[in-house]
Amino acid sequence: MPTTDVILRAASQGAVTADNVELGFARVREITGSALDDTAMAAAIAACLRDKLIREPVRLPEGALQCHWTLELTQAGIAAARAASGVG
Repeated sequence: MPTTDVILRAASQGAVTADNVELGFARVREITGSALDDTAMAAAIAACLRDKLIREPVRLPEGALQCHWTLELTQAGIAAARAASGVG
């Protein structure tokens, strides 16, 4: 499975949120059963960002006191996740 498919599959389950990137990567592994290491995961996230399939994962939500890591699909990402899963 291409590494970007792991990211799309995790995000298609709903937004993945965590207090930091390490916990976010761990949550993606938990959801997908993937064994991607942090380097491969970071490369997959970067590819998805480059292709505008996900929103910027590190952001400060309104009213928050610290940044959170959130994996969330864009409209293009939703379409790509559906295509990767074979859903119309």
